[in-house]
Amino acid sequence: MRRLLRTLLGVGAATLAVLAAPTAVTPVSAADAPYDVLVFSKTAGFRHDSIAVGTQAIRDLGAANSFTVTATEDATAFSTANLSRYEAVVFLNTTGDVLDATQQAAFEAYIGAGGGYVGVHSAADTEYGWSFYGNLVGAYFASHPAIQPATVRVEDRAHPATAHLSPTWNRTDEWYNYQTNARSTARVLATLDESSYSGGGMGADHPHAWCKTYAGGRAFYTGGGHTQASYAEPAFRAHLLGGIRYAAGRAKADCRPETGYTTLYNGSTTGWSQAGPGSFSNTDATLTSVGGMGLYWYSAKQFTNYSLKLDWRMAGDDNSGVFIGFPPSSDPWSAVNNGYEIQIDATDTADRTTGAVYTFKSADVAARDAALNPPGEWNTYELLVEGERLQVFLNGVKINDFTNTDPVRSLAGHVGLQNHGTGDDVSFRNIRIRELGTNPPGGNTTVQAEAFSSANGVSPYTKTGANGGQTLGYVDPGDWSAYNGLDLTGVTSFRSRIVSGGPGGTITVRTGSPTGPVLGSVAVPNTGGWTSFADVTTTLSGVPSGAQNLYLTFGGSGSGLFDVDDFTLVRSTGGSGTGPVRGLAGKCLDVANGGTADGTKVQLWTCNGTAAQTWTVTPNSTIKALGKCLDVSGGGTADGTKVQLWTCNGSGAQNWSAQADGTVRNPQSGRCLDVSGNNSADGTQIHIWTCTGAANQRWTLP
Repeated sequence: MRRLLRTLLGVGAATLAVLAAPTAVTPVSAADAPYDVLVFSKTAGFRHDSIAVGTQAIRDLGAANSFTVTATEDATAFSTANLSRYEAVVFLNTTGDVLDATQQAAFEAYIGAGGGYVGVHSAADTEYGWSFYGNLVGAYFASHPAIQPATVRVEDRAHPATAHLSPTWNRTDEWYNYQTNARSTARVLATLDESSYSGGGMGADHPHAWCKTYAGGRAFYTGGGHTQASYAEPAFRAHLLGGIRYAAGRAKADCRPETGYTTLYNGSTTGWSQAGPGSFSNTDATLTSVGGMGLYWYSAKQFTNYSLKLDWRMAGDDNSGVFIGFPPSSDPWSAVNNGYEIQIDATDTADRTTGAVYTFKSADVAARDAALNPPGEWNTYELLVEGERLQVFLNGVKINDFTNTDPVRSLAGHVGLQNHGTGDDVSFRNIRIRELGTNPPGGNTTVQAEAFSSANGVSPYTKTGANGGQTLGYVDPGDWSAYNGLDLTGVTSFRSRIVSGGPGGTITVRTGSPTGPVLGSVAVPNTGGWTSFADVTTTLSGVPSGAQNLYLTFGGSGSGLFDVDDFTLVRSTGGSGTGPVRGLAGKCLDVANGGTADGTKVQLWTCNGTAAQTWTVTPNSTIKALGKCLDVSGGGTADGTKVQLWTCNGSGAQNWSAQADGTVRNPQSGRCLDVSGNNSADGTQIHIWTCTGAANQRWTLP
């Protein structure tokens, strides 16, 4: 938001304009940087007669959209050297086993290096014995009825493969049923309405097109494309083009799995109110700003801890924002003065550009630029509010991490959209929210260390790899930082993400003043360099309840001791009990064959209620089964270090901490409990990996 004179608000508020006209054609964005696509159509089973026309359609799309096409049915094209030439590989109606072991390994390496995959129709009827491919495509074919018309329901209208579509898409094709539901590991873009045709076999939730990140690369799959006629349909061709652009990295999208959200707006404006002048038009389940400056706010309910997602698009150099944490009011300036705006305006200054918490904290501009789609294309925001911490995600990438320390303001309250003024044309779609309960999951509070209320000696330092882009730096003995108004009720331990290429030192946690009562102290080591982050943790005692002023005081010898990225006040609520630990695809953490020998493999397995899947969780401590502990092999800290069962010994290799995003972190390594390769097959090894918050790192504890 660019601040305007208050006199502009003297104009009477306009009512919401509900238009009946069709949505305007999406503005054409800048051309993509040229890239190369390999179309692979080898078959070892049923052969579709649409392969030739499908190949030609992709050639035509490439000629008009900055990419070249190489088409082949020769599997020897799957070599490391050859695949490196392409930004995306399209499996066009492949069937059966089409690659040998060497070719499979080359393709796995290609995806691991950031390559893109597009699966069309019977790509899901391919390579049943290759688990990597099965996870990449997302689901295997099960059956299909006869070719017939059906209704496709478009669930995600921000992804480039589906943004051009209306909420329903009626077309004729061969409609696949799948062996599993892709929703647990992919972002479902469109589903089939089984009531609109005969022969559906998946029920009310029948995914038809989806996208995902996997093993370092990007994947898009569509169930359409059986018939020759498909490739002459403009809407299907645009669908295919969007999938290719995403896989090739030319268009960004949030392809994280998504469940549990409640719709606030998807065409119906029930519960919404206009404050101030201007309005929003509403057509094709899309809100577009008109005039202003005003605010269209969800007046039906306030929210405390939540994940708010919404899709937005700028027409050009426009200005808008999403407001959160403001009280009910018919004056849009109430939101400005009492809440926070997450800005939409990519050309403004650093603290008021897209992704910034307007005038309070800049986005990580480099991360923002890498994740941002240009004007004319849709983007997705996630605003994750946990207590007084706000994390901003753009197209699935975290670009800001802000903690409110102003006792007058709060992140809890109403949410709304700004209509900034004439000529600032910004559109919104699919506004949805998932409430996280009255307290953040796990009850923990994380604070960015550089977001202090007052300090002595230290100051923020911009650093690559830091959460939110900055650390608390320039730490010398005797320095301190203060954080006012933190709720310490129930806090039992302190965890901090730190980095040090210096001598290290200590962090002492106090209340009231830099010399106030000591709650606990923790040693900070040299972490191996100024870019190698690690976690340190300590228990706290004598912690007072309620809002307190918390002080971190720093000790050691020398200067430039360490940087502090963030710290977490850990509560002993939640994640405490005995029972199954559920993860990817609803499967359970399992001790292989119920073995009790030290070193027994810990794996993912279909839940069966046995003792091998019965775990006792002690918060911020151990996870036990069969009388032994969940253990990181050799106390390792590298990505891929296996997790095993081992005699309990109280070491850091056996310490686990549940996080607010559902991950389970080993503080010693700073890494998360992870299902290897995002593979949901029974027997998949559990290991530790850099924390991403992806589906294969999210666990439900007893």
